[in-house]
Amino acid sequence: MQTLEDQRAEFICKSGRFLAFPLAGAISWLLVAIAASFLEERTAIYVLLFSTGAIFPLALAIAKVTDQQVFQKGNPFASLMGLSVLMVNLMWVLHFVLLFRFPSVAVLSIALALGLHWIVFGWIIQSSVGIIHALLRTALCTAAFLLLPHSPVSAVSAAVVACYLITIVQLSTHQVGRKNNT
Repeated sequence: MQTLEDQRAEFICKSGRFLAFPLAGAISWLLVAIAASFLEERTAIYVLLFSTGAIFPLALAIAKVTDQQVFQKGNPFASLMGLSVLMVNLMWVLHFVLLFRFPSVAVLSIALALGLHWIVFGWIIQSSVGIIHALLRTALCTAAFLLLPHSPVSAVSAAVVACYLITIVQLSTHQVGRKNNT
């Protein structure tokens, strides 16, 4: 029988460098930032909704091409990651309420909520990369939203892309699975 640490190591090993999801996120949010530069805000928000909905299937396609195992039946860390993604997705009720009442604020809400699972992910891989991503994303998205109130979709989207790029570099260049390692 595997120990919990053996299962953690297996989760980390089979998942590759975990690049499928941040790559898919960066691509999706970049498309939103570009679209928001040309479209009116309401239309750009709809692009945001569809693009963020495409992150998961795009990540699955990237994972398949790069041989990353996203689903690992029976692994408690894979289950925990799945539950944290469910937790984040339960926030869509709030996003839709905001979308109908305060569309610009929905952009910030979506950007922040979709980054919350990074905290759990970082704990799983025993790396500060997750907390760095979540904190940086919160700070940059909030600053972008407040400093560029006339273009919230493009500003917040650009902030999310910047966070993903930093995270991709961190995951690509550093070992994961050791405490306090980014």
